[in-house]
This record gives sequence, C-alpha cells and structure tokens, in this order.
Amino acid sequence: MKQDFCYDIIIIGGGPAGLAAACAAREQGVERIVIIERDLHLGGILQQCIHNGFGLHHFGEELTGPEYALRFITKVKELGIEYKTDTIVLDISVGEKNCFDERQKVVTVLSVKEGMQQLETNALVLAMGCRERTRGALVIPGTRPAGIFTAGAVQRFVNMEGYLPGKKIVILGSGDIGLIMARRLTLEGAEVKLICELMSFSAGLTRNIVQCVENFNIPLKFNHTITKIHGKDRVEGVTVSRVDSHRKIIEGSDEFVECDTLLLSVGLIPENELSVSCGIALDAATSGPVVNERMQTSIEGVFACGNAVHVHDLVDFVTEESIRSGKSAALYVQKSRKPASLRIPVRSGNRVRYTIPQFVDSLDEPFKILFRTADEYRNVHICAYSNNKKVKSIKKKIVRPGEMLSFEMTDADVLKIQHDITVAIELPEEDVD
Repeated sequence: MKQDFCYDIIIIGGGPAGLAAACAAREQGVERIVIIERDLHLGGILQQCIHNGFGLHHFGEELTGPEYALRFITKVKELGIEYKTDTIVLDISVGEKNCFDERQKVVTVLSVKEGMQQLETNALVLAMGCRERTRGALVIPGTRPAGIFTAGAVQRFVNMEGYLPGKKIVILGSGDIGLIMARRLTLEGAEVKLICELMSFSAGLTRNIVQCVENFNIPLKFNHTITKIHGKDRVEGVTVSRVDSHRKIIEGSDEFVECDTLLLSVGLIPENELSVSCGIALDAATSGPVVNERMQTSIEGVFACGNAVHVHDLVDFVTEESIRSGKSAALYVQKSRKPASLRIPVRSGNRVRYTIPQFVDSLDEPFKILFRTADEYRNVHICAYSNNKKVKSIKKKIVRPGEMLSFEMTDADVLKIQHDITVAIELPEEDVD
C-alpha cells in the first residue's frame, strides 16, 4: 500500500498530552502536523472529568476537565492543526536510516470516513494515555456478577451518559479517580459504604482525601482489602479483610459489607501496545517508554509524553511534559539539535521507585527529573548523586507515592554531573553532610 499523506509530525492521541504537544510543535514553526484520535472528539479523559482542580499550575486558575481541554482544542483549531477523530492506529513501522540519516516512519490508520490509510512522517509523538487495572489483574476470589466496574468507567457513566451504577457502593483502592467518584456518587444520592486501601497510606492526592472523603464522612480503611465477592446475578456484598505489614490476610479479620456495586480504583497502566509493536524499549517500573531529557524514546525521531510514559497526578504536569516533547519533535524535524553526544543514565536510588528521564543525552541546558517514592516518608532529604558525589539536595517534610516529585537540575548542577545520576531519598539519620 502506498503512502497516502506525508507529514512532518504525527501525534497519536488527542487528549491533553497530544493537544499540548501539537500546539508546541506548531509554535516552534512546524506546519505539517496531524493528531490521530480514536474517540469521536478531542479532549481524551478530560471530557468526563467534570470536577474542578485543573489548570492551577499551567493557567493560574481553577478549571474543570472539559474547560481545560477546551482551551487546547480551541488553540489547535486557531493554529490550523489537522486532526483525525474516530480514527484508530493499526500499526507503526520504523524503517532503516535513509541518505539523510533519518528513519522512515509509517503509521497505518483506519476510520469509517476515510478507510485505511498509510501516513508517512519524519517524527512521531506517542500520547496514547493510560488504562485502568481491572479485576482480572487482581484475581479477587468469588463469583462474577454484574455491578463490578473500574472507577473511570463509572465516571463516564455518571458524568457523560447519565447512568447511576448502583445505590450501595464499595470502593477498592484509594486512587484519585476512586476518591473523586466517592464524592460524586454521594452527591448523586448513592451511599458509599466503604473505601478499602491495601496500603497504610492513600494512593491519591492529599487534597482529594480531604475534599472527597473526609468532608463527606466516607469511611476509609487502610491496610484492608477485598477477599471475596458475593452475588450471583448482581453483586450482593463483599468480604473485607485486614492485612499485616507484609500484606498478608489476618485470620479472623473478615467482615461482610453489603453492597450492589464494587468500584475498582487500583492503579493505571500506560497504554503502550503500539510502542511495543514498533520495538520501543519500555521501563519495567513505569510500563512506559524509556526516554531522555527531550522525551525521545529508544528510537530516534519517536517521542513520547503524558500518561503513556508514566502516570501523572496532575494534568498540568502532563501539559508541561508534552510541550517539551512537542518542541523536541519540532527541533528534530528542523534539524536544530545537534546529535546526542552522551548517554548518561539516570537511576533510582534508595526509596525511589523510578525516574523520568531514564537517561540524559545532552548537558547543554538545564533539565528536570520527575520521580515517585516507594513509600511514605517524613523529614527527608532528596539527593542527586553523580559519580558518588552529591550534586544537589533539598529537604521535604513529607513525600508520598501518590504525589509526583521533581528535581530541577540547573546550569550549576549540570556542571557537576559526570558519568551518571542517581536520585535517592535519605532519612535524617542517614544524612551525614
């Protein structure tokens, strides 16, 4: 099949990441850009996030999800950026380098309106977002009745379709979507009987715990999980059990909770089937592509951003990261960046689960390292080391896995970097400096 169209940059995903990347690339001077979105409309997950709290960092004001998305959709249209909705990507192929030292990238797409097409591009931005972990991933014993949903599915049912999934709700997991839906369902007249969290801390933002749970007096039990689902045709209840510090069930702690609906808010997984199919290296800790400081993946000319790289807690940070990815793709197309001369690994040290980026290809300018902690810690020092020497250290009163942390590597910090970078969290008694 011959190539139907040729673009400078193709962006896969029309959510907040893809929209921001497209705008950034166009503002950098690239003309031939197209956004591929499988949904009927642009905006991605923000379409169903009708609660406020978006935009405080990027726009300096509080917006709902649709309002936040609309600002970028409007900008995309004003900039004249082409987009294809109701279009799915079937395949991405990356060829060998040509005489211009570029890899040919061909994206095969399918839509009802335009049929199957092959789109050729110089650069590619992956912004597919993420998906929810389901019951199948948890292996909860019991029957398989109706009434078991992911929190995101219920969010769409209630906010966009106008359906209330049930009257008596139990939520497993304290992720942000689960906490937000606990409040939303309560406001719609349902009774949220319990939120169970396996860990000793919440996976959600502190503000959501306060605004969505504590302010509505919704029971939240830490160190608890669901060990059995009851019901034949419809969920009739769940067995809730306490776990010890090793997450083992404590015998005799079982409690039956009557409910007709179970919501699962047990984590998100970056959507990367397309990344795998074209041979992009993934990070086992994030389940997203390995990227450098410019958000370029292991394949030259292929960039990634947003929740496809790692799961963010705030859309404002998605936007920031996606702008960097879009600019980098534009500079790649324009050949305004000199080829990478370094390959400095960025590693996660003590009490750090992962880092973004995983490596640095250039020390010509400052960059930011994003990371998450492995557990909840208080009164810590966040430190960056290079060649076993401390490059930078900042104090934090409290760090939680549910909240993204960042490390600004300034011009002065960059000068101290040698062969590697390790980010670690040190407790007060370990800090010897």
